[in-house]
Amino acid sequence: MIAWPTVEEEAALTSSVSLLRDPATWDDAEVGRAFGAGDEAALAEAFRRWSAFVHTLALRSLRDESDAQDVTQQVFVNAWRGRAGYDPARALPGWLTGIARNAITDVHNRRSRQRRDELAAVATVETTSEPVAAGLAERLTVADELSRLGEPQRTILTLAFYDDLTHDQISERLDLPLGTVKSHIRRSLVRLRDRLEVEDAAC
Repeated sequence: MIAWPTVEEEAALTSSVSLLRDPATWDDAEVGRAFGAGDEAALAEAFRRWSAFVHTLALRSLRDESDAQDVTQQVFVNAWRGRAGYDPARALPGWLTGIARNAITDVHNRRSRQRRDELAAVATVETTSEPVAAGLAERLTVADELSRLGEPQRTILTLAFYDDLTHDQISERLDLPLGTVKSHIRRSLVRLRDRLEVEDAAC
């Protein structure tokens, strides 16, 4: 009597045979099965097939090339780390799209937090509810804090708030990555805000 293979054995055999072929010849389902099984060749093939799609999603929403590239990389890192939760019965591109949307939302949330920090710091600097002498003292404090900043933080903050340049303009003028400019501004503003709050409390 011939012992026919079970469904599971047949699926495993089919998968093993497919893995002997060039990953570029796999269909999407084969890529998904190999990805779920932890085959690094499947990760490379998934990136080759769908990274451009993920990048397009991110760029359309974020409108920033640097952020879109970061999101694209993060999506595949997160997918690989979380592959144990991937169901091969589900289309891999759809699963990656869900991870991409979460990553894009995280960037928007981070931008909102950064913008709130910037506005809070600017509001602290520009508030002049005390007499003129107090306003002068505050301006001197701001100037002193700027003088304590190293480069390029001092130049970046000066361009942003005295020359009224946008982050993109500062990035272009100083030949610095946009993300670096944003990071320096955020940290410098938080430091300035903290110092002003300490001095206010001491008055």
